[in-house]
Amino acid sequence: MNHLKFFTILLLIGCGQVTAQIVKSNSDNLPVREYTLVIKEELINKTGKQVKGMTVNGTIPGPTLEFTEGEYAVIYVKNEMSVETSIHWHGLLLPNFFDGVPYLTTPPIKAGTTFKYEFPIRQSGTYWYHSHTMLQEQSGVFGSLLIHPKEKTLDYDYDLIVMLSDWTNENPHSVMKNLKRGNEWYQMKKGTATPLNKVIARGALGAQLDFWRQRMGGADIADVYYPAFLVNGKKSVEYSDYKPGEKVRLRVINGSASSQFWMTIGGETPLLVSADGVDVVPVEHPKTFIATAETYDFIITIPHHGKVELRAMAQDGSGIATAYFGKGKVLPAEIIAKPDKIEMMQEMAKMDMKMGAHALKFRPKKDERYEMKKEFGMQMDGMKMDDSNMEDVKMKMPKDSTMNDMMDHSKMAMKKDSTEAEKGMAMDHSDLPADKAGMEGMGPPAGRAGMFSEYNYDYLKSPKPTTYDKELPVKEILLNLTGNMNRYIWSMNGVPLSEADRIKINNGEVTRITFNNLTMMHHPMHLHGHFFRVINKNGEYSPLKHTVNVAPMQEVTIEFSGNEGDEHGDWFFHCHILYHMMSGMARVVSYETPRDPRMEEHPEKHLIKEADEFYAWSMLEAASHMASFKFVTSNIRNQFNISAEYGWNQNLEAEVTYERYLHDYFRVFGGVKAENEMVDSMDDISTTAVAGIRFLTPYLFNLDVRIDSKLRPQISLTRELLIFPRTAIFGRYEYQADFGWVDTLPFGNNYANEVTWNAGVEYFLSRDFSLMASYDNRFGAGGGLSVRF
Repeated sequence: MNHLKFFTILLLIGCGQVTAQIVKSNSDNLPVREYTLVIKEELINKTGKQVKGMTVNGTIPGPTLEFTEGEYAVIYVKNEMSVETSIHWHGLLLPNFFDGVPYLTTPPIKAGTTFKYEFPIRQSGTYWYHSHTMLQEQSGVFGSLLIHPKEKTLDYDYDLIVMLSDWTNENPHSVMKNLKRGNEWYQMKKGTATPLNKVIARGALGAQLDFWRQRMGGADIADVYYPAFLVNGKKSVEYSDYKPGEKVRLRVINGSASSQFWMTIGGETPLLVSADGVDVVPVEHPKTFIATAETYDFIITIPHHGKVELRAMAQDGSGIATAYFGKGKVLPAEIIAKPDKIEMMQEMAKMDMKMGAHALKFRPKKDERYEMKKEFGMQMDGMKMDDSNMEDVKMKMPKDSTMNDMMDHSKMAMKKDSTEAEKGMAMDHSDLPADKAGMEGMGPPAGRAGMFSEYNYDYLKSPKPTTYDKELPVKEILLNLTGNMNRYIWSMNGVPLSEADRIKINNGEVTRITFNNLTMMHHPMHLHGHFFRVINKNGEYSPLKHTVNVAPMQEVTIEFSGNEGDEHGDWFFHCHILYHMMSGMARVVSYETPRDPRMEEHPEKHLIKEADEFYAWSMLEAASHMASFKFVTSNIRNQFNISAEYGWNQNLEAEVTYERYLHDYFRVFGGVKAENEMVDSMDDISTTAVAGIRFLTPYLFNLDVRIDSKLRPQISLTRELLIFPRTAIFGRYEYQADFGWVDTLPFGNNYANEVTWNAGVEYFLSRDFSLMASYDNRFGAGGGLSVRF
């Protein structure tokens, strides 16, 4: 058996059984290659524990589908689950109807049905596929695509898919619920939390106070705890049958739901030859940051003595996955140091960075151009643009001058037909030479390079020019990437998907988008159905990609033209961190063409609903002096709350409220409160209506200002603070005034002002259980157990 057959068999065994066949040519006279994918719900064991997951042809990841450029793909996806599903062909240029986003481009695949995808293969390279239904990608619905070129242009002997992924034993819905409730458990579990004792010990209290002042808990890197990171479905895998001197093309795919990796390769420096399926000028590159949904191809040579290690470390240092190629002594990959979150806070405080951009605005439909300049500032080459100096620039520039004279970039002339839906700043660069278009060489904003500058794409260079015809008009859009970690809402320009207009795109026009990341998280932004230029120092040779990572506090500019043949209809555009996308960081890019009539029975409102789901959580405390219960169910704008406290001294307070978020930090509420008027007696329960506002203040205090139906005003402040790795303190102060304004009414006989307060400490045993002790001036002192569910 030769090596090629052996590794084909190995690939099928490792990545799932799949059969393909070439059948008769289609009407375009293209050879047709058929596959069938079967999606099932099964028990999966990746960490020594069996949990429910979803498989494609019986495995996670699913099988590798191989094609050759110029073939016609026919893929039957059979859904044997109890819920609907979908498959998106990530990075492929294909007809809009088969892109695989349910309710936007493609019908959902209902339980017990089969859907036929078919499209010509117009490209070659390394790509992948995954579900675009709810959180199924995290459960295992993903696999790889390997498309061979018509003619081989690089020197290597074998192809090998290297699929990186993350695995959780939790139901992904529970993961999202935990993120929405905003607790620190995942950071505690990973050992990446930054409690106050560590901050003080490092002399970073001033930096921490600066973060709190801007309503930020601290530097953050990765959201979710994962017990395992995998290579081709395993924590570690060996490919020992390659012979010394053979060249292997490692086709590395980051198929994670929300993890990004520092990837290093031992032995001789690997040759990076492709990014996102597109050839780049080969470059030796031993250390690569691979964001979620990106792909990179490397050619390695199997050494004569030893085996090469590939090491993928999760971005926050919480785990690794490894692969080995060859036999003998390990030629180790470089070990990347774990990031220092406290040092990151200190560096950012020194730079006096403005953080805490709003993920939710008061007026979501207003023109977002004002927001991007006035509130946050678009920093270019050290020049902060706001409303006043932007106007000065336009007035003072000579008629024949260009932005090259001012910012080494392009001519600025605000387009008169810019609409609210274009989501940003529209400029006309139609008369620029091609080598000046695209803000070439712009780099990161002044004062914001530093610790995040290593995440740029300057090492990627296209082998041929990628610029567009200089006669094409250029529309510019700026999208601020915004988020709220406390409520776990993610958006662009402070507008989540459920409230966003479409981004309107015109054929025959270059669309240039600048991402301005105002959060502490990386955001790999993916545009369906397109490749775009990622503007870097290589100018007209800037690379083409379908996914671009935007590092914290950095700007990245991309541009694309809708002249590829299939660019009509609506295309999804989103952050590929699954939990960010499902919390609102997405848009629909629209060519404003008629909707496919096959989609009439599948309204887009169901896609929007996925990003605006209600998530519910509860907490029960049982202690020696009291018991309490809280229930919350919330989506982006609406929240319902039930709370009750009962002291063993027969002191009872209970409340039901509805609140409406008008802004990230500000909401209004109304409801009903019940309490016993006489301590030690449950015979006299008073019920009042309440209404007021709740506000998240600087330094992360929750302020509640209200008045009840007896016209009694009340103000309260609450705060929780992590002081040790698993220990938090909490406190509440509440003052209620009673001025006797309604003393002539039957219920107006209480003139006493009331102050209540409590303070306590909580030790986290797990995600769901804590030990707690507290003192409350109504109930006394005691301790007990907290349960979260």
